[in-house]
Parts: sequence; C-alpha cells; structure tokens
Amino acid sequence: MKITRIGGIAALAMVGALALSSCASNETPSGDESSASTLSGTFNGAGSSAQGSAQEAWIAAFQTANPDVTINYDPTGSGAGRATFIAGGSDWAGSDSALSDDELAGTFESCAADSKALDIPTYISPIAVIFNVDGVDELNLDSDTLAKIFKGDITNWNDPAIAALNDGVTFPDLAITAVHRSDDSGTTKNFTDYLGQTAPTVWDQKAADTFPFQSGEGAQGTTGVVDAVTNGSGTIGYADASKAGSLGTAAIKVGDEFVSYTPEAAAAVVADSPLADGRDANDLAFKLDRTTTDPSHYPLVLVSYSIVCQEYADPAKAEFVKAYIGYITSADGQSVAAESAGAAPLSDDLSAKVADAIASIK
Repeated sequence: MKITRIGGIAALAMVGALALSSCASNETPSGDESSASTLSGTFNGAGSSAQGSAQEAWIAAFQTANPDVTINYDPTGSGAGRATFIAGGSDWAGSDSALSDDELAGTFESCAADSKALDIPTYISPIAVIFNVDGVDELNLDSDTLAKIFKGDITNWNDPAIAALNDGVTFPDLAITAVHRSDDSGTTKNFTDYLGQTAPTVWDQKAADTFPFQSGEGAQGTTGVVDAVTNGSGTIGYADASKAGSLGTAAIKVGDEFVSYTPEAAAAVVADSPLADGRDANDLAFKLDRTTTDPSHYPLVLVSYSIVCQEYADPAKAEFVKAYIGYITSADGQSVAAESAGAAPLSDDLSAKVADAIASIK
C-alpha cells in the first residue's frame, strides 16, 4: 500500500522549511533556498497501523520536498512490520512495541554484517478504550473491571461492577462484545502491559503482541477493531486514539479520579518512565511505568518506534533513513503528527537523544 494522500494542511505548510538534502538528517537548511534535494529512489516501510494517519502526512510532505523519492508504507501491524524488516523486506519498520531481546539477538537482512537494529521513538499516543452501547454516552472503568471485561469474566453491560463505577447511568441488559486485535499488534502489547501492571490479580498473562485469551472477538488491524466496534452493538475495544472518531471513549481510573485521554497526559507517563535496561546506547526503547496515581497522567499510552539499522548494507538506504526519520522526529514532523493524528510531541530531552541516535546511523 503506497500512502500518498495529503494528511493535513500542516503537512504542506511546513514543506518549504524541509529542503532536506543528503547531509545530516535533522540539520536545518543552510539558507540556500535554491538548493534541491539529492535524495532519490523508492523506499519501503511496514508495520504499525497506529502510525497510519501520521505516516500519510509525513510521506506527503517529505515526497513534496524530495520529488525523486517514493515512499511506500504498509500498515500491516507491528508484529508483521518487524518480521518484514528482519527478513530484509523493508528499509525500516513502524512498531508500537520495541524489538524483543530474542529479535535483537538475531540477524537483520538489510543491515550490514554484525550490525543490529535500533528502536527510535517516533510517535507517542494515548490508546482509547472505545465503546458502542445504545443509551450510554459516558463510561468510567477501573483497570480491574476493564481486565475482567476483556478476559471474559464480565459479560453483560448491566454487571454490578460496571454500575458501581458509573453512578446515575442505566446500562442495558446486553451482552458485551470485547473486540481485540487478531493480528500481532504493538497496541495489544501496550494494552495488555497496562492491564498486567495495574490489574495483576485479574490479568495473569504477560504483555504480548498476541492477545492472550480466547474471549471476545478478534479483528485485523486498528481499522478492523474500530469497524467492529462501530458496526456492532454492546461492543468495546481498544485503538490508537487518532482512530476513535465519533465512538464513545471510556475514562480510566488513575488514583482516585477517572481520567480521559489527552496527548499531554499520555506524554507525561513517557516522561516519567525509564529506558529499557541492557540496550545499546542508541537504542531508545522505553520500559513504561503505568502504575501512576497522578490524575494528570494517562497511563494507557503507546510509544511507537521506527526500527532501523545501526549500519545499513546499502549506503543509499542509510542516507534516506537518516533524512526521513530525522524529519518525522523533528519539531516540524512532530507538529504534523499532532495535527493529523493527535499525537504527543517528543519532549525536548527525548528529542535530543533521538537526534543523537539518528546521527549515529551509517
């Protein structure tokens, strides 16, 4: 799937500022307005469907500034995207979960011999708990109740546990259809990680790209989950907040309050979380701490990465990746993602680390 649709006014408004050349990926233009991009060729990425809206806008702007470049991004899901990149079928991957230790221990076909891959934070976004229940416009859920719904322990909307969290709301005597991702999904890994950290006595499975229970209904990709919730009755699911549309979205309990998602509240969780242990200096995978009780935080958040080679076998691919990933993680690129997908911009501190990591790519 080649994404070429313009993803928002901002994507075009900043094109004049890009003027990207084959030099360092996130340097600003030299001031010579007549200079033209020297990048050329066709480059392929695959993976995160959560990044889909942002990728549309990023690609449109980058191709406008670099007219000899064609970018294809296939939003097949994080697991499929990582597998494609590892096998050498793409030049980078988008993934809502970082490479696992087992994946890092393997080989990467597009990378130079003995070179490993890096996880570069690209896109920070809340995960929305979306629902479609006739007569219910607002919904509060704590993590234990949410875990029981998706595990299949709570099966009807008039269950007393749901009613106790929603004073004054009348719920129908209606079966719950909990919709999860059927594909290997970084969004699922973040969702199950949240439940595992905040409702450990209920959610007794490790965080994983594959949904761990046989309950509910599976749907392919972010779009599939949103469609299933939209077209069903008594449905509930989880999806990147940029895709929630007009569906109801639940407030989740943080401390003593129920909190609705915002980009700022999601970014606050990332800012307070450490990087994962045991990684190379340029690998910026996070170990998210979702146990906050601060109601200014929204702990159901994903960090979506661009997975790239530390050193590419093909120098032309390295040149492109440094330029493109440098752009999408720049202030301009993050502004485009905020407008087109409601993403939270990278913090100044994280942006500096990302710039250093991208500069190290060979």
